[in-house]
Amino acid sequence: MEKIYGKPKSINDTPFGYCPGCMHATISKIVAQVIDEMDLREKAVCVLPVGCGTLGCFTWDLDMVCSAHGRAPAVATGVKRSHPASFVFTYQGDGDLASIGLSEIMCAANRGENFSTIFVNNSIYGMTGGQMAPTTLVGMKATTCPNGRSPETEGYPMHMAELIAQLKRPVFSGRFAVNTPANITKAKGAVKKAFQNQLDGKGFSMVEILSNCPTNWGLSPLKTLDFIREQTMEEFPLGVFKDI
Repeated sequence: MEKIYGKPKSINDTPFGYCPGCMHATISKIVAQVIDEMDLREKAVCVLPVGCGTLGCFTWDLDMVCSAHGRAPAVATGVKRSHPASFVFTYQGDGDLASIGLSEIMCAANRGENFSTIFVNNSIYGMTGGQMAPTTLVGMKATTCPNGRSPETEGYPMHMAELIAQLKRPVFSGRFAVNTPANITKAKGAVKKAFQNQLDGKGFSMVEILSNCPTNWGLSPLKTLDFIREQTMEEFPLGVFKDI
């Protein structure tokens, strides 16, 4: 019998440490699939920050560096500049990238650093306890805004893919989702595009991927899919905002 599907070689045998129903597992899988398909495993360096994404150090069978909270783009810059032949990508959440690491990602993108960023947006701080993130939706409850996010006091959600696209140096910025098989396929294609841009020496690419957080949203995994479709995507429309 012909084998048509299997576990990517870039994922080890350790079970995922993510909460049940968390789409970090799906995103980690498609990243590994792209690395395998593009034969990048032996020269890949993944830079992880602090957050749910840090669990990637137990998931991927790659060379990895764990950075301080929000500092993954700075570390990735150092790795890529000191070893240009390596393939470097960061894997960051919204609390990490859009909050404490906002300066790092904007400056790296503005410089046009030749690495790739996978940005997982689940609209909340996950691992650290469910606090409001820069991407938390208006009205959405969190431990630091128990009555729901209010524009008058907490401001509006930040749209990172659009912000990155406004800079001159980035070559690719888009937003995708993994709530349906069709969207997973599109997200995987965007990851491959971002990785190819780096191989071609074009510069900085960011792929934002809308995800869920059943634990901190207080919803079942299936209900989170409805939430993404009905609410998250209303605030964060899918699409490519820059592609050079």
